[in-house]
Amino acid sequence: MPKNTPSSSDPQHYFSETPQAPSRRKEFALTGTDGELTLSTDTGVFSQHGLDKGTSVFLEVMAKHDGAPIASGSSICDIGCGSGAIALTLAVRYPECTIYAVDTNKRARDICQENAARNGLKNIVVKAPEEVDSSIRFAVMWTNPPIRIGKSALHDLLELWLARLDTDGTAFLVVNKNLGADSLAQWMTGLSYPTTRLASRNGFRVLEVKARG
Repeated sequence: MPKNTPSSSDPQHYFSETPQAPSRRKEFALTGTDGELTLSTDTGVFSQHGLDKGTSVFLEVMAKHDGAPIASGSSICDIGCGSGAIALTLAVRYPECTIYAVDTNKRARDICQENAARNGLKNIVVKAPEEVDSSIRFAVMWTNPPIRIGKSALHDLLELWLARLDTDGTAFLVVNKNLGADSLAQWMTGLSYPTTRLASRNGFRVLEVKARG
């Protein structure tokens, strides 16, 4: 493993299943087209200091993206939900859908659940990856994927979850340009998930990924 690549067993890292770092909660506000959300985050959780740049870019782009309508009752997924900025935004935007907020990190799941309750959002289901029924198909996925788990692990994760898109489903990802966004897009297209660049801003790409035909 390269020297600067964090180990998945590192108790301080956001993709640890049970972070051991002492809790130091912080609050941040998330303002969108449908109002303001108040969230907590913590050490050992992705973006422990508040809203990260990639998610900020992603939410700004998606707020202006007029995608295909999503049927009431559909399932939507946020992979690697962290404290829940994307999942909560989805819950507000699609109140008649069920939002699955998925993370390996128990501390992240607990905080995401708390944030959903705090903001009165009852259509969020927080799960560990293995707890999500494999028969569920998702109309949409929004994710800031955990790039730093390493290329092989990231590919495994994306192959698993992209296969759970509905036949006309779409995934939207935000990836740092300098951390392989363009090569990742080519890789997904090569797997027969047609991928296009929806936006490029502040060093990040927002990718639109269609289900396999």
